[in-house]
Amino acid sequence: MYALTLQTARGPVEIREARPSDVLQFRELRLFALQDAPTAFTADYQVNLGQPMSYWENRLRLDEFSTIFFAEQAEELLGMTGIRQRESPKTRHNADVLSVYVRPEWRGLHIAEGLLEACAVWAKSRNLHMLKLGVMASNPSAVRLYERCGFKIYGTEPRELFYAGQFHDLYLMVRDLKNSEGV
Repeated sequence: MYALTLQTARGPVEIREARPSDVLQFRELRLFALQDAPTAFTADYQVNLGQPMSYWENRLRLDEFSTIFFAEQAEELLGMTGIRQRESPKTRHNADVLSVYVRPEWRGLHIAEGLLEACAVWAKSRNLHMLKLGVMASNPSAVRLYERCGFKIYGTEPRELFYAGQFHDLYLMVRDLKNSEGV
């Protein structure tokens, strides 16, 4: 199990893998994220709000190809991300980083960078070559975060999201783990 302690201006924050006992806080954090940043995710708040507890429990039942990382302080979840290795023999050298989120009051403390580093360590331990993710072009602070962490834009998915009467393009980003130095 991966664990890292970040020293922040607000005290130590642990980056760790999810446990089944996280289910209630995970649900609360995910729903908060979907309300706080509705254009950052393709998932919908109302759809997720109506999901039974078994849905949330299943999301934390990970397999050999995926994990979820949480940022935590004093047993409170502050941030999260997931990573999923592709399963096909032709693409299993790649992994997708999913749903990076840090509560607004904890931003600016390099917690997202810690979550992304956890994904990179997890992927490198499996000898993977590439991390890939999608980020809304309308979220320049997230784009800058990923660029600081070694990701580069390689394409655009036009009009990927439609929310509140507006279309949003999605940037496709990649980080080459074999030719890059850490986050």
